[in-house]
Amino acid sequence: MTLSRRNLLATTAAVAAGTTAAAASAGAAHAAPAGHGGRRLRTGFERLADGGYAPLDGQKVGIVTNPTGITRDVRHIVDVMHADDRVNLTAVFGPEHGFRGTAQAGGSEGRYDDPATGLPVYDTYLKSGQPLADVFTASGVDTVVFDIQDVGARFYTYIWTLFDCMEAASLAGKRFVVLDRPNPVTGRAALGPILHKEFATFVGRQPIAQAHGMTVAELALLFNGEFLQSPVPLETVTMTGWKRSEFYDVSGLPWVPPSPNMPTPECALVYSGTCLFEGTNLSEGRGTTRPFELLGAEGVDGGWAAAANEAGLPGVRFREAYFAPTFSKFAGRTVGGVQLHVHDRAAFDPVRTGIALLVTARRTWEGFAWRSDNWIDKLTGSTQVRTMIDAGADTDEVVHGWERELAAFRRTRRQYLLYR
Repeated sequence: MTLSRRNLLATTAAVAAGTTAAAASAGAAHAAPAGHGGRRLRTGFERLADGGYAPLDGQKVGIVTNPTGITRDVRHIVDVMHADDRVNLTAVFGPEHGFRGTAQAGGSEGRYDDPATGLPVYDTYLKSGQPLADVFTASGVDTVVFDIQDVGARFYTYIWTLFDCMEAASLAGKRFVVLDRPNPVTGRAALGPILHKEFATFVGRQPIAQAHGMTVAELALLFNGEFLQSPVPLETVTMTGWKRSEFYDVSGLPWVPPSPNMPTPECALVYSGTCLFEGTNLSEGRGTTRPFELLGAEGVDGGWAAAANEAGLPGVRFREAYFAPTFSKFAGRTVGGVQLHVHDRAAFDPVRTGIALLVTARRTWEGFAWRSDNWIDKLTGSTQVRTMIDAGADTDEVVHGWERELAAFRRTRRQYLLYR
C-alpha cells in the first residue's frame, strides 16, 4: 500500500473525526474529572474504548505498551482490552524496561507469557528493521497499536521504539494505530540542538530537537511523513481536552513512572536538559530519589551551585546538595553537587539550563570530564556542544550555535501538530 504524505494526514484526520463522533455517543461511560477550566482530558485509549474499538474491528491486535498504558482508574489497558469481547487482542510487545516494567535502564523482560492474561509478550528492545518485522509476522497480528507515555525528550527511547515499530510494521505489511497521551512538559515549543544523522543511535534515530514539544501521535505523523522510506498505513486516535500549554498535573491523569528513573512529572520537566550529564563523569542522580534533579561528583563543592545561580537562568534555582547514590555512578559514596528547584515552570528552559550547568561545572570543578566514548555527542546529536564548551564558549554562544537548524525543524514540526 502506497500513501502520499497528504493522503496519510487526510486518513489520520478522518479516523480522528470518526472516533470523535463515536466517542460523543458513548462518552458518559468513561466520564473524566474536570481539568483546568472545566475541560475533561480524554486520552486516545479512552476515546478508542468509548467508540467500541472501531479502528480495530475485525483485526487481530498486538499492542506496544508498558506500565504507563493505564486507564484513569489505574487499570492496565491490556487487562481491559483482554476482557472486552469487542477487541481481539492477541499479543503484547514490550519496550526497554519491559511490558510490566521490571527491568532497569538498558534491559528488557524477554519473551514470556503474561501471567495475568495468558497473552504472549514479545520483546522489541534493541530490535529494528527486518528482525522486528519478523517478530510482528510471527505474532500473527494484523494491526499494531502503540500506547506509551512519553516525556518529551529526543533521547527517551520510547519514541524510537515507536519509530522502529512503525518501520517494522511497514515491512511486515501491518496496520499501525497510535493512541495519544499528553506531553507532560507541554507541547509549547521545540528546544535544543537537532540530531545530525551520522550520530544516530537508539537515543536519537532522526533529526529532531532535543526537546521536541510533540505528542506521540504527532511524532508518528512526523516520522511517517518525513523519515520512513516506506510509510506505514497509520491511524491516530487523538486526545480531547488537551492544550499545548498544559503540564501533566492539569490532565487529572495518574502518573506512572515510564521508566525506573522517571519517578515524577517534575523529573520529566528537567530531564531534557540534565540527562546530558550521562555524557560526563558526574552523577545524573541515578540511584537517588531525585534522578536528574540531583547532579554531582566527589570533590564538587558549593562553588558550582553559586555559579549556576549567578547565571540568572529563568524559572530555576540551584541548591548546594550532597547525596550518596545507591547504584550507578559513585554508588555508596557521598558526592557534592546541586539540586534543581524549578519555581516557574512556564519560564524554565530545560535545555538551556542543562547547557549552563555543563558550562559552570566545567569552570568550577577541575575534575570535570566527558565520558571517554563521547556519549555527549550522541545525546546532543553532534560534536558541536562538546567542542564549543571545551573551547570556552558560554551558554549563549552554545545555544546560538543550533538556532538555525532548530528554526528549520520548527517549520517542519508545525505541519504535524494536532492540538492548539
